[in-house]
Order: sequence, then C-alpha cells, then structure tokens
Amino acid sequence: MSLDGTYDDANIFALILQGKIPSTTLYEDADTLSFLDIMPQTRGHALVISKWSKARNLLDMEDEALAQVMATTKKVATAIRKVLNPDGIQIAQFNGAPAGQTIFHLHVHILPRWEGDPKGFAAHGAGGKADPDALEALAQEIRAQF
Repeated sequence: MSLDGTYDDANIFALILQGKIPSTTLYEDADTLSFLDIMPQTRGHALVISKWSKARNLLDMEDEALAQVMATTKKVATAIRKVLNPDGIQIAQFNGAPAGQTIFHLHVHILPRWEGDPKGFAAHGAGGKADPDALEALAQEIRAQF
C-alpha cells in the first residue's frame, strides 16, 4: 500500500478498538489506547493508537490526534522505563508499506532496548507470538506506574 488510500475499518487496530480482538492494555484515556504488541521485538514492546482518528499514517493525521498520541507515547514510555530499566527506548512510526508500515492505522511503537540488542525492526516480531500470561503479568507492572 502507498501513502494514499482509504481507511479500512477492519484493520487489526480498528478491530481492537471495536472490542472484536483482545489486547493487553497498558493505558487508556478518552482519546488514546496503548497495549503490548503480541509479536514483540523486545520485552515491553508497546503500541499507541488514537481511538478516534482514522488516519492511516502521519501525513493523514489531525494535529490534535497526533498530539494526544505523542503525549500518551511519552507517558507509557516513562512507565515502561520505570518497570524494565532499559538502556534506551526506541520510538518508531512508519508511513507507507515501502517504509515498513504493515497496519494502516497510525500507530507508534515503544521498544525498550538494551546494550547488545540487535538493531533494526522486524515486521512481524523478533521471537514470534508472545505468551499471553507473560504479557498480562508485565502489563500489570506497567499499569501500576500510572
């Protein structure tokens, strides 16, 4: 898919927002949702999305929605840092398939990083699908920071 197109109400993040697919929530407010990635690049890999914007990418997104998503990104990254104490935190956002975007609902990745971690980003997770119980246990620790 290119940078242009029509929003698909059946994309995985839209389905999460509709309650049709479960997610492991870290933080939620009236405008944004953050949850753990089920195919994590690193332990604590989280995503942040707008609950109301139907922007497919950064170039489509309303300024207000972008500000809300970035404020939540900072809040969640701070909580993840308190729990996991990573050496660094990568914030990633992709626009268009050639740039690595695979889900066309604007989203921001929060990836805790440690010295010696492989660099880069694998489109579908580095280690496969995460254990749901492990995700929930980690989410409880992170949610306790809010």
